[in-house]
Amino acid sequence: MSTRPHNPFLADSGYAIAHGRCDQQDDAAQRGPEGPTAHLTPDDIQYSSLGPCHFGGLISSPDATGRRTIWSNGRHTIAKLDYDTLEVLAELSVSDESVLTDTEIGEAVAGLDEQHGDAAIGHAMGLALRFMTGLDGVYSLLDCDNTLFLGRSDGAIAYCDADPTDPMSPIIERDRWVKPDHIEGNFVGINITFDGRLVMTTDLGWVVCLSRDFAEFDAVQLRGADAAPSHNAKMEAERGHTAYGWVRTSVCVDDANGIYVSSLDHTHKVVWTGERLSNDEADGAWSAEYRNGTGTGSGTTPCLMGFDDDDRFVVIGDGDDVVNITLFWRDEIPSDWEQLPDAPSRRIAGLGPAHMGDPSRASIQTEQSITVSGYGAMTVNNEPASTPENFPERGVRLLAFFLGHHAEYTPHGLHKYEWDPDRREFREAWVNTDVASPNSVPFVSAGSDLVYTCGTRDGLWTVEAVNWSTGASSHHYVVGNSRFNTLCAGISLDEQGRLLFGNIFGKTRLLVPAGPRTA
Repeated sequence: MSTRPHNPFLADSGYAIAHGRCDQQDDAAQRGPEGPTAHLTPDDIQYSSLGPCHFGGLISSPDATGRRTIWSNGRHTIAKLDYDTLEVLAELSVSDESVLTDTEIGEAVAGLDEQHGDAAIGHAMGLALRFMTGLDGVYSLLDCDNTLFLGRSDGAIAYCDADPTDPMSPIIERDRWVKPDHIEGNFVGINITFDGRLVMTTDLGWVVCLSRDFAEFDAVQLRGADAAPSHNAKMEAERGHTAYGWVRTSVCVDDANGIYVSSLDHTHKVVWTGERLSNDEADGAWSAEYRNGTGTGSGTTPCLMGFDDDDRFVVIGDGDDVVNITLFWRDEIPSDWEQLPDAPSRRIAGLGPAHMGDPSRASIQTEQSITVSGYGAMTVNNEPASTPENFPERGVRLLAFFLGHHAEYTPHGLHKYEWDPDRREFREAWVNTDVASPNSVPFVSAGSDLVYTCGTRDGLWTVEAVNWSTGASSHHYVVGNSRFNTLCAGISLDEQGRLLFGNIFGKTRLLVPAGPRTA
């Protein structure tokens, strides 16, 4: 496989944007921890309490002394952490809501672990309503100037150090850009072009290309976006929230400034020409339909597979009742390519049903982006093992997200497919039905040939390692109680190959070094 390009306008680190790089693959070349299985002690774990919804941890470039920081955005605060210790260096309040006390956080965690049945569900639902409803600014990026950008519902905000030479200095809001009225919807995703422009998408199908100084922008509507307002209104009426918007995930960008975003039943390529955004096929843009049996669309951020002279694809999980890992030809479709029998578009190069080894399953969905490394693509099972009678559909995800460590709800399964460039086929590589990944975004260490995810065993939260080539469970680390629940956050490797991940109320790093652990 060819070398994956690094965007020079991102911070010079392995994790400067959600999902790691502009391609959104969730993988890295370096080695990660290689076992053996261990029940970790407090000395093996760094934990920083930050408050709710601090999902991402973006690593800065090194300063003149080699020092880095970690930036994190949450429900109530923007936080800057010491890279080595996870000590909070600075925080900036970004909400009118009161910041949680340590006692309140402790009670919230204890309720998830100690309550069961209806009481546990009621407790989890209360946390979801309090912290997840109306949440925005989930996706973010850290640029080469150490500026944190994120999209709020109505625009973009830039945060930076008060003193650019001092990582201990306070966080300040540098600028705020508010979208004009004709750009409809709330902002969802954010990425950056390879000439340094922010790319943002709204749930009503607008794509914005914005200069990082907020001085100029261009915007274009995705094809079919005229249907977006009625769809969002319908979903809000039926489900009580807008999490199933016409566009509901983030966006990936290639090194030729192709921009890839999924709407309700199409994946789109929009092109930034250097001067304007284009939906024109003459500029290389396209829109292709994908399977959508549920009617709610893809819940995964598109990511890229293949670079340079490789076969090149965009990868999503579609909207079928049993989600398919779906490959689209990224550039021109090969002239001799024949449309796949069950594909709604000739642009689709592969369909991998993620039934977790049981083709008779009626439904299985994932809300985590497809994990890609090389020509491999893997998804996880987010369907709870059981659902209480008469449980509302809109609350099903809550069971895996907040209560995935309760055995009656724990989903099991990872399913990988792989593209064969010689036969031009997308074929099943393996299924692992032993490992649980209730809500984490997995991450691949190509150097160790392992994929990591946050899982659960015997009521405790764990980090699981699975062989990327074979699907065999390699080892796991028992981490602890529900304060280590990722709640849809990603796990990643830091610059030394240690595992770093967001939690329901904070940030965690495992002090297990890369490579095999020695006594």
